[in-house]
Order: sequence, then C-alpha cells, then structure tokens
Amino acid sequence: MPEPLPGNIHSIQPGGGACYSIELAWGRVRRWYLLTFRRGYVRRMALLRRGNPAGCPIEVFDPRDLKYFRNQSDCGWLPADDPFRWRDRLLLARWGLGEVVLMGTPLAVLTLLLALAWWPLALVPAVVLAWLISFFRDPRRAIPTEPGLVLAPADGKVAEVTPLDYDEYVGGPAVRIGIFLSIFNVHINRAPLAARAVRLRYWPGKFLNALNPASAWQNENMWIGLEEEAPPHRRLIVRQIAGLFARRIVCDLRPGEQLEAGAKFGMIKLGSRTEIIVPAADFRTEVSVGQHVKAGTTIMGRYT
Repeated sequence: MPEPLPGNIHSIQPGGGACYSIELAWGRVRRWYLLTFRRGYVRRMALLRRGNPAGCPIEVFDPRDLKYFRNQSDCGWLPADDPFRWRDRLLLARWGLGEVVLMGTPLAVLTLLLALAWWPLALVPAVVLAWLISFFRDPRRAIPTEPGLVLAPADGKVAEVTPLDYDEYVGGPAVRIGIFLSIFNVHINRAPLAARAVRLRYWPGKFLNALNPASAWQNENMWIGLEEEAPPHRRLIVRQIAGLFARRIVCDLRPGEQLEAGAKFGMIKLGSRTEIIVPAADFRTEVSVGQHVKAGTTIMGRYT
C-alpha cells in the first residue's frame, strides 16, 4: 500500500528557495485579484476542477496554484480545461519558469542596455541568459516501449555501476547506477519504467560536489520507492541528490500515483546526481561508467 507523505514534504520543492518564496508571494496577490475582480472565472474553474483540494495549504483557484502543491491533494484539471497548458509548448520546464522570468528578465535588460552602450560588454549577460534558458529546457523525447527496459532517469554521465549484496526496499541483491548531471545537462527527471510511487522520503543535508562519493549520502536528497503494477511487481528506487550548486529538488509525485515509462516527475535545479537501484535478478546492465545518457531514451539495462 502507498504510504502517506512524511511531514517534511510540504510541497513539491521541500527545500524552498528565494524564487519559490517570490512565486508564493505573487500567488497570494494573484488570488486576491481573481477573487476580487474575476469571481466568474473562479467559479467556472471550481466547476471544472476534479478531485478534492483538501490538504493543499493554499486556496486552489486554477492550475497555477498546484505548481508547488500538486502532491498535497488529489485535485486537478483535465488538459482540455487547463487554460495554461500552452506553457508546455515552450519546451521549458514548468517548474523552472519562475527562475527564467525572475533571473532572466534582469539579464535581458542588462544585455540590452550594454548593447546600446558598447555591444562587446553585452556578451557576458547574454551568454549567462542563454545558459539559464538552456538549463531549464525540456526537450521532447521518444520513449522506447519494449517490455523489460529500464530507462535513464536523468541526462548526464554514468558515474557508478555498483552491485549491492542486499537492498532492504528492493528485497534482495540490487544494482545501483549513478548519473552525474553537469550544469549543461537537461535536468528533468523521468520514470525509468512503468510503476507507481509507494514511498517517498526527503532528507535535508549538505551540498557537496556531486562528483564526491560522500555526496550520495550526505547531500539533500529525495528518495522515491517505486513498484511495478504488473507481475513480477519489482521494486526499484530513484534518488534525486542535490550537488554543489543544485539546491532545489523538485518531485511532484503523489503517493500511489501511476507513472508510465519515461514520464516526467521532477527535476533538480543546477548540477546534481540521480541514482537508480534496481533488482539484480535477471537484470542485464547496458551502460558503463563514463557513458553519456539521456532521460527517457537511453536504455540503462533490461530484464531478460
């Protein structure tokens, strides 16, 4: 049975952050405006809403209110009823749009001003702006559908392939594969196979360099226990681990939520590490240390 969220997972980004706080403050202003001047819109969205918003710490007027609190209730809107669905077509992570606006706008203004004064000076903020947009990119991926595949949960370079004698959650021998994400990689995390989320744990911690082996256990991380719906009901683990620059882990999974292989469920903002731990029985690893992988498309291994 799925376990309830622990008390320290109070949003999809439990580590908080400056942009997070600014967005929440803006949300309070936006909801006041809607309630004061657009009551008809609020009523219409309430009629279209599915599920129960109970448990969400803020009033839920439209899908924007679930950006950080989707995992706190079971409410939502069908895609056809979401007036902000167009944001998915931007090919930017919706979890990072706040950072792009809050940090990108000053950079764009500075680039313009320096270009008017002496254009070579504008190259520095322009390069930083281009990197910022690139970091939060969310490219489309073609997901392999062959049975038995275990897909990469993140973009990056394989840093570790380690056999484990026993893992308590997996229930037997396992294989741990770690992926290092540089600040130039896509940072969206995807489900390695079709499974449901049955247990989530969040540990605040340090922010050591993700290349440091100690970072795997000492850094801030989100531990996600998954279980296949179909026989043989294998259990596996995905761990999102913060790095030296990555200070914000995002995981929007609800307990019991079913994920398709390659489905997006979160991201880590700036350089970081992602691990999977899978049952070793009948598993054939198909990646090696140093290999570059892409989330949702690279085959990490397969069950024979």
